Amino acid sequence: MDYRSAMNLGSFAAFRAVMLAGTVSGAAQILGRSQPAVSRLLDKLEHDLGVQLFERRKGLIVPTAKARALMTEIERAYLSMDSLRNSALRLSKVQKPQITIASMAALGLEFVPYALAEFRNDWPEVEVSLTVRTSARVEEYAAAQQVDFGFVEMPYHTSGLKVEIFSTAPYVVAVPATHKYASRSSLGLMDLADTDFISYSNYAPVRQLLDHSSQTAGVEANYVYEVNLSYPALSMVRRGLGIAIIDPFTAMLCEFGDVKFVALKPSIPFRVSLLRPETRKSNPAMDALIDRMWQLKDKLLTSLPT
Repeated sequence: MDYRSAMNLGSFAAFRAVMLAGTVSGAAQILGRSQPAVSRLLDKLEHDLGVQLFERRKGLIVPTAKARALMTEIERAYLSMDSLRNSALRLSKVQKPQITIASMAALGLEFVPYALAEFRNDWPEVEVSLTVRTSARVEEYAAAQQVDFGFVEMPYHTSGLKVEIFSTAPYVVAVPATHKYASRSSLGLMDLADTDFISYSNYAPVRQLLDHSSQTAGVEANYVYEVNLSYPALSMVRRGLGIAIIDPFTAMLCEFGDVKFVALKPSIPFRVSLLRPETRKSNPAMDALIDRMWQLKDKLLTSLPT
């Protein structure tokens, strides 16, 4: 096989468009090309790579496992290209202070925007880019020097990174305001087993910690629903579907009157690390933003039960 023929950017662009749109016709609209032209590019890519990327079923096109793996690599390449393109464009403009952040959802959905709102009062001219991804992906961005700093849970790869423990505040239990547990000052694992409980998917770190604690205590909780993030778990609690363990950063900015937060005993820490690439130079704006985040974190955590 001539691998130079496989490195056809047009074929990869067609593949990515199909993965994003879900159909060849949708990909054709994205690319501004005809459907037959897109189909030919896909056929060529499959031929050049020697793998089947899609299954054709009665007019539908279904990605294979190899297609999903290839899409992950292509998205990384596109991210790098976007970073390169933005850097090149900045060379021709008046340089403004810029900060690039990547964060897991627990902090990226509420806490980071909250901090940015306060930060903007003192640094209105700073351009900030925020990307919300899984902790593993944030680590990849930081290791590839594509962000100034990031927030992750329990980092595994620290080579080339400066790692600081940002918080070990414990998870709390979210309870509907009308629930029998709403008046409690704390809840234990046995309490979770005695009511409808919203848990986390098996691959979530908190699920592993919870299962270990439950097994040690000889307790088996009644999992009614499973989620992968605290935010949808909190939404389920608000709608009376059960109680849930919620990370403190999701809970600290919650202003819903229909949910009460109760301490979990024994406590389970939510370990958050601040990652900074070793080769990225700091600047006054970034230092000010990180300092503001430390201050806000300490201030907001005081509102949660312990």
